[in-house]
Amino acid sequence: MSKKVGDVSMAARVVAFPPALLLLILSLASPAAAKLSAGYYQKTCPKAEQIISDVVTGKQISTPTTAAGSLRLFFHDCFVGGCDASMLISSNAFNRAERDADDNVSLPGDAFDTVIRAKTALELQCPGVVSCADILALATRDLVLMLGGPFYTVRLGRKDALASTAASVPGNLPNPNMTMDQLIDVFAKKKMTVQDMVALSGAHTVGFSHCNQFASRVFNYDGRGGHDPTMNPEYVAALKQACANYEKDPTIAAFNDLMTPGKFDNLYYQNLLRGLGLLASDSVLAADKRTRPLVELYAANQTAFFNDFTKAMEKLSLVGVKTGDKGEVRRRCDEFNSLST
Repeated sequence: MSKKVGDVSMAARVVAFPPALLLLILSLASPAAAKLSAGYYQKTCPKAEQIISDVVTGKQISTPTTAAGSLRLFFHDCFVGGCDASMLISSNAFNRAERDADDNVSLPGDAFDTVIRAKTALELQCPGVVSCADILALATRDLVLMLGGPFYTVRLGRKDALASTAASVPGNLPNPNMTMDQLIDVFAKKKMTVQDMVALSGAHTVGFSHCNQFASRVFNYDGRGGHDPTMNPEYVAALKQACANYEKDPTIAAFNDLMTPGKFDNLYYQNLLRGLGLLASDSVLAADKRTRPLVELYAANQTAFFNDFTKAMEKLSLVGVKTGDKGEVRRRCDEFNSLST
């Protein structure tokens, strides 16, 4: 994870649309999304993006797992109720928040800490202006870029959610053991296509997964001690050794991409074609006829992957955004304003 960021010359090509067409596309996609803009804080907090960039750069250098953790946090936030920082709210005696739902308890604290640090710095510069939802979206983009991934535009102006409940999480997040039909359905509910799904899955080129998320594929797949036959036998042997004590220590994990775990590249897709997919939801992408052509394309062409990942991330970042009185700009990212007075 401490490897230096690789070459970023494969960054996505930007396609310019006529302004009228772009506004039409945005208004059809979501009335709230149409109110967002890249220069939203230009007058109210002109240094906002630089402040966030400085914070996340320092955090990633000191804690190299920050980028992968922030990507997961952003995905989990957007898939449940939209990109509104509802995942950042802490539970209290009266409410069990999203972050404490079973599907979210493994999210790394480093990701939450990054947003909180950036928020603290911004509150000193321009208090009450920049939302936690925008901070998370920008931090995620900057961290992808730091690892060698593509730059993509983040439209700003999101408000922070006014609610966050653990009960809203089940059924809204993809999980490692879903079938292809189930995965497609989860993404479709967010108006994400199969292509978006395969491109976004490429985020697994960085980070790690805990052994309990794939143990059933490795230790007793067939009920007789065998392993998933789609997996490379040597890879299985290495995972068995690494995860031997996972039941006693649930924190034991393995890299999603064992080749270049700290670099955002297309090795994830190449690994899938070699039987080196860690999660069942990874391997099924290479096995299903609906997704294998995209896996093969991205494995052979990193530029194609970066282009499609860029489009998918821009699309995901607009899911369920709150504007106007549908949300607020929190003073603290872990509390609603009504609780921090």
